[in-house]
Amino acid sequence: MAAPMRGMSVLRQAFQGLVRPAGGQVCRQVQHRCYSTPGHVQVDMNSETGVATVRLNRPPVNSLNLDVLTELSIALEKLETDKSCKAMVLASAAPGIFSAGLDILEMYQSTPERCVAFWRALQDAWLNLYGSRLITMAAIEGHSPAGGCLLAMSCDYRVMAEGKFQIGLNETKLGIVAPFWFTDVMLNTIGHRETEKALQLGALYSAQQALSIGLVDKVVPLAEVMPTVEGELKNWLQIPAAARVITKTSMRKAVLDRLRSQKEKDAQFFADFINRDSVQKSLGMYIASLQKKKN
Repeated sequence: MAAPMRGMSVLRQAFQGLVRPAGGQVCRQVQHRCYSTPGHVQVDMNSETGVATVRLNRPPVNSLNLDVLTELSIALEKLETDKSCKAMVLASAAPGIFSAGLDILEMYQSTPERCVAFWRALQDAWLNLYGSRLITMAAIEGHSPAGGCLLAMSCDYRVMAEGKFQIGLNETKLGIVAPFWFTDVMLNTIGHRETEKALQLGALYSAQQALSIGLVDKVVPLAEVMPTVEGELKNWLQIPAAARVITKTSMRKAVLDRLRSQKEKDAQFFADFINRDSVQKSLGMYIASLQKKKN
């Protein structure tokens, strides 16, 4: 058991990195409000436009652990209750990556109690994002597999950088089954047939492939991702807010209610499933392969 634990320590350092606090930085521009935190989610609110930019900041790959998901939920809740906030852009502070998805170290050799707490945090983050009244746009400036893809799909609009980057729900390749609410979001995004193929194969798509099936809305050069998002936001902000929010809520209500009605059952199912011997073996093999690449 000692050897695997040493490996876990190495991997934990590799995935977590040394995250430096923002150090109490304050934006000097009058039109911006910066929320510096010692954690992994950066929020910059432009009071002039009513647009907040939320950046995931857990180098090197923005893997989503319990802390990140909790911070993301809190950030989204604050923006939701801020009457001056009209829209939110979800992006990454790390180059070449949007988010690598759920932190495997939260699922490997973890206690059932930790697994349940982790899954509840993911549920809450998703409910806050998918159910937000705000205009939400994903600026995908890097790879976005698994949970990263879920976050992107949960936004109203997605702009992805062209080139080598990939996006998709690839859980089956790790021996994991995407939960029903992941499936529901993908169904609403790309339709039944494409979702069926994507989930069974654990498919990862290039930006152009993702565009062709409707997984993203626009593909542009990396340097143009954020300007494109900002330009698209101007169009969305012209729509009367009340009508847009009611329309969005009615379109997403069934999917949101389905999870809300069985949150505890879903969390317990995840904890039981992830602790199966076969699943733990698959995760262990994947972690070992990552460690080998790192070395």
